[in-house]
Amino acid sequence: MKRRLSLAALATIAAASASAAPRAVVAPPPPPYAGAYQPQGTDEIGMWRDADEDERRLANAPLVLRDEALNGYVRETLCSAVGADRCKAARIYILRTPVFNATMSPNGTMRVFTGLLLRMRSEAELAAVLGHEFGHFERRHSLAGFKAQRSGSDLLSWAGVLTAMSGSYQAQSSFNSVQMSIYGGLYRYQRDNEREADLLGLGYLNASTLRPQAAAQVWRNVMAEAEASASARGLKKPRFDAIAFTASHPPDAERAAYLGDLAAPDGAARDDGAARYREAMARWMPLFLDDQIKLNDFGASEHIITSLAADGWTAPLWLARGDLYRVRGNPRDLVAAGEFYANAAALDPALPEAQRGLGLSLLKTARPAEGRAALGRYLALRPDAPDAAMITMLTKGEN
Repeated sequence: MKRRLSLAALATIAAASASAAPRAVVAPPPPPYAGAYQPQGTDEIGMWRDADEDERRLANAPLVLRDEALNGYVRETLCSAVGADRCKAARIYILRTPVFNATMSPNGTMRVFTGLLLRMRSEAELAAVLGHEFGHFERRHSLAGFKAQRSGSDLLSWAGVLTAMSGSYQAQSSFNSVQMSIYGGLYRYQRDNEREADLLGLGYLNASTLRPQAAAQVWRNVMAEAEASASARGLKKPRFDAIAFTASHPPDAERAAYLGDLAAPDGAARDDGAARYREAMARWMPLFLDDQIKLNDFGASEHIITSLAADGWTAPLWLARGDLYRVRGNPRDLVAAGEFYANAAALDPALPEAQRGLGLSLLKTARPAEGRAALGRYLALRPDAPDAAMITMLTKGEN
């Protein structure tokens, strides 16, 4: 019953948005916390055992960032969204993976990717995503999805047997129709689960002290990044309002629209924790940006860097932008990179990487004397650099 009410609420929102009608509903507060949940039945117990084995391997994985302060901050943000009681059910692992994603396993294992942390602009935005994932966990969508897939595959297996026994063209045509119907139903089921998790996630956020309107902003940011990426590649503007047959999530434009409607109007004046978020991530942003640049997606990386600089350019941001342009390596890019590195060095003369990038850029833009001088400053700032031998050769003109 709760699930049907959730989907009905979302249908009401969609209809209201299409007709430009006044706000219809907002996400209701979450149901009372029922306490620690234990798996029920053979299927769920088996899934939890598999998840437990995955977590044992995950606990020792080299990609896990084990910084106590970073992990503590992400946990506090989750607790701010879903409440202290619910938060106890989650164990958070931050993975150094430059992808916009977070997941939660049936046993309470939450994986947060560093690509997600790079793209968030406030505590409220992070809370919205973590609350969404916790909504999947609380509604036990993994189990429901597993059962739906098993039922669908069982039906297809029997249909395949009967089709083979018949051997007629009509039977094969009917089987193809059944197959498409089942696959379409499974994808639609996944999208409905995503919408339900969105609804519950906004319910958490509406009941918190954070600004719930941040949830819609997450998807506006996602769309802006996708447009920047496509533009840099010379591709057509992406469609954000269309649903592909195999889509497992609702369209981004749809999510941005209904998440905006689900947010409590009186929450718009709340704190979004942007300053706290910047402070918590400041140490890690250079690493996250470096991983992003290595994805070789110039448009997306440029969009992320300039978005981070909306509140003012810092030496690490100028450095990252210099690296981005130098990696692409067009002659005009190298000139721009030299300018960006110089800006970074001006803001932080003690930043070794800025001098290194500046020197390498200048050497390739017919300014060898200035380039060697910058590389000399790099070695003076970091005499134990792993590339010290190579850089020393370049300072002597052996390039």
